[in-house]
Amino acid sequence: MNDLNDDFILIEDDEECVSPPIAADSGPVWKVVIVDDEEGIHEVTRLVLRRFVFEGAPIKLLHAHSGAEARQLMAAHPDAAMMLLDVVMESDTAGLEVAHYVRHVLKNHMVRIVLRTGQPGSAPEESVIANYDINDYKAKTELTARKLTTLMFSCLRGYRDLRRLEENKRGLEQIIRSSADLNRHMTIDSLSAGILEQLDTLLNLRGTLLADSGCGSVTAIQSDTHELRVVAGTGSFEENVGQPIETVLPADAQRYLTDWLTSADERLVQVWDDKCLGLFRSAKGENRVVFLNGFAAQSDFDTYLIKLYLSAVGESIDNLLFHEEINEAQRELVYRLGDTIERSVPGSGQHLKCVAEMSYRLAQLAGMSERDALRLKTASPTHDLGVIGVSDTILNKPEALDEREWQQVHRHPSIGHDLLRDSNQTIVAMSAGIALEHHERWNGDGYPAGKRGDEIHLGARIIALIDAYNALCQSRAYRQAWPVDRIVAELQAQSGEHFDPALVSLFIDNLDSFEKIRRECSESECSDAAPA
Repeated sequence: MNDLNDDFILIEDDEECVSPPIAADSGPVWKVVIVDDEEGIHEVTRLVLRRFVFEGAPIKLLHAHSGAEARQLMAAHPDAAMMLLDVVMESDTAGLEVAHYVRHVLKNHMVRIVLRTGQPGSAPEESVIANYDINDYKAKTELTARKLTTLMFSCLRGYRDLRRLEENKRGLEQIIRSSADLNRHMTIDSLSAGILEQLDTLLNLRGTLLADSGCGSVTAIQSDTHELRVVAGTGSFEENVGQPIETVLPADAQRYLTDWLTSADERLVQVWDDKCLGLFRSAKGENRVVFLNGFAAQSDFDTYLIKLYLSAVGESIDNLLFHEEINEAQRELVYRLGDTIERSVPGSGQHLKCVAEMSYRLAQLAGMSERDALRLKTASPTHDLGVIGVSDTILNKPEALDEREWQQVHRHPSIGHDLLRDSNQTIVAMSAGIALEHHERWNGDGYPAGKRGDEIHLGARIIALIDAYNALCQSRAYRQAWPVDRIVAELQAQSGEHFDPALVSLFIDNLDSFEKIRRECSESECSDAAPA
């Protein structure tokens, strides 16, 4: 050991010997594991590296004196950057066994392993490098102070680069997962919230904000740039939903937005200081804004990741708008079909659209998935399709129906079901089931099959309740519209008899929201009926 010390470390002057070590107790450090059964090696290594700094951070030495201690130390410190590993300790191959354990048991391929030996013959360099996943092999007599310092820089640079690659890989994987997750959203409001949720996962932001033109739903989006309003926000922007975007953005972001709105660019992602602004315009001229505050890019790759994600956001918005356009067209066709059927009933007006909107709301409250709730909304207007098999005379008769007439009425669920049942499309299949079961009763006294309780399709139970409520709000040939308090009393009386009691409770507890929907439908009907 004494012979080795003089060769291992060359001290160049006395001042260096007495300089205080750099503290590694706070802030980032590079962990370096020293494994050797000779305490003198630990001492001289500590002495040489006492002031070593790499990229502004000191090193922290961790010491092990045997292979067993080294295995424990590496298991406890998976973030170690480098290991100086003696080959011969408690056995001639103790160091090689540690290297194998680190790479194959701990699966740690990041730490840079440098084998050191004072007995090169016991572990020939060529065979060791060929058979073990190590990064360098040094005889202890080679490692002068200067060469050890050079080795440290080389190994730490390698570890730094591997760590960056791993972080970049994780970042790209998160971008892929986040971008794919955007596709699960079915509405602009849901997508807006989802974008911010993913951004908060990707980045440590002080607040993110997303705005669009209009109120956030596809049918209400305005191309007028003065109508840009916040539809979702996190952090410091949580309280800004509904406000004009120009009152929320800081001045520098507002300047970028103003310039972009007068340009022909479809999209722009601008990154500066700790802010990021994503601007998107659809083919129809509808604008979207994503603003990030507190985006502290640690590297150019961080900036690249956020730009990549915001590009995916733009594509997701465009795709959702396109699908919404198709869905709106489909719903419009279904409403028109339903209206054609219902026009034989005076005063039906916007009944079907109102039933669809309220059914969607009740389905959400009842715990139905967003996808199934939207399917129910689309399917609901055809629930009475079977009335095309019932004569208008019976449907509009002001007096009580006789037995023969009731038999015809009782056939309409089966007629509607038969018209829809052969489709393999999910929404049409749901429509068929609802058409068949929407006159079943919770207590089993309904028709056509006398089903009871949970045997009845949830969608049919929802439609039955909503249809009855909205119908009683409207005048018919055989009765006048009921006041709301009388309808609520009737629903409570029929809870557990005609209607699912859980749905009745949900409906009454949220009556204000359903009344709001009904008023909006009535206003829409008046607007549609107004002369040009």
